[in-house]
Amino acid sequence: MNVKRKIAVVITARPSYSRVKTVLTAIQNHPELELQLIVAASALLDRYGSAVNYIVNDGFEIAAKVFNVLEGENLTAAAKTTGIGILELSTVFDNLKPDIVVTVADRFETMATAISASYMNIPLAHIQGGEVTGNIDEKVRHSITKLADYHFVASENAKQRVIQLGENPEMVFNTGCPSIDIASQVNNKTNLDFNPYERYGGVGSQPNLKKGYLVVMQHPVTNEYKDSRKHIEATLTAIQKINKPTLWFWPNVDAGADGTSSGIRSFREKYELENVHFFKNMKGDDFLTLLNHSLCLIGNSSVGIRECAYLGVPTVNIGSRQNRRDRGKNVIDVSYNEDDIVNAVEIILKENKREKSTVYGGGNAGEKIAKLLSSLPLKFHKTITY
Repeated sequence: MNVKRKIAVVITARPSYSRVKTVLTAIQNHPELELQLIVAASALLDRYGSAVNYIVNDGFEIAAKVFNVLEGENLTAAAKTTGIGILELSTVFDNLKPDIVVTVADRFETMATAISASYMNIPLAHIQGGEVTGNIDEKVRHSITKLADYHFVASENAKQRVIQLGENPEMVFNTGCPSIDIASQVNNKTNLDFNPYERYGGVGSQPNLKKGYLVVMQHPVTNEYKDSRKHIEATLTAIQKINKPTLWFWPNVDAGADGTSSGIRSFREKYELENVHFFKNMKGDDFLTLLNHSLCLIGNSSVGIRECAYLGVPTVNIGSRQNRRDRGKNVIDVSYNEDDIVNAVEIILKENKREKSTVYGGGNAGEKIAKLLSSLPLKFHKTITY
């Protein structure tokens, strides 16, 4: 009887779950793997759209929960949250004794996963390394790359960048992005097949979506966190000027999130936003279905760069958060300026083009990653290549 490899996947934020859902499914279905799902940090907080209910409803068993978010939404709180995460995750790993730990992307909480696994001599796999953005996320991402033993990257440029960082080319795999797997599943839906207000509640008016709608998702930028309120006010003013039905999603828990959130609340109190509805969270496939049938996405979320490229959804990308990331032809980059945002949306609405790209893969990343996790040699030391 073969002993299954125990794969501990740590989900630390709302977007991370939908980003690796197909990986979790593939691990769970693989005959030689045992999934140990750990949910931590803001993924547990209702304030930021807790992902736990979606995880359980999708049939995944949670092996451990780690409550480590320190309130404050500033740089000190982020650093201390990471420190608490190291303490708590070390205990979890000691109890679960995984064969491999998997960490996702570049959020500050993921650093705790990487440090804990590395210091405990547990092989570490990193999904979505090698990308560049020009802010604190890039530092975190590249730091995790140097701590990781296996690299499952989302694009060819990312693969080459990880190798240039000195990693063993034999341990770097362009699997594509697992979030594209879900995008490929919703790509064939011919219409919006659910009522988002009935299914997800939210607050604000409930504009008629039948003649087209916009989607907004804008997060604070960690190294510009003091300007987060000013940034969100520019977008709010632009949306008010455009005056089309708009579905707006709440920001991530990052330094500056309090400025973003208070900016939204203040604006709503001051002005009547007749065409805007606000949501905290939404299941990944429903969110992508909603996006796929929208007129465009506005904001600075990586979903505009990744999934929207695959789906061909036009994206107005605001500011520096996604600097230098690989792009499809669906993106218009603008500054934090209301007129620039309005002009970009007007161009998109006038041209009405959908240009698709497979720069982040074709929709089978989850299966590829599970297969690699089952077959790669277990190692927690580096082969020097530089």
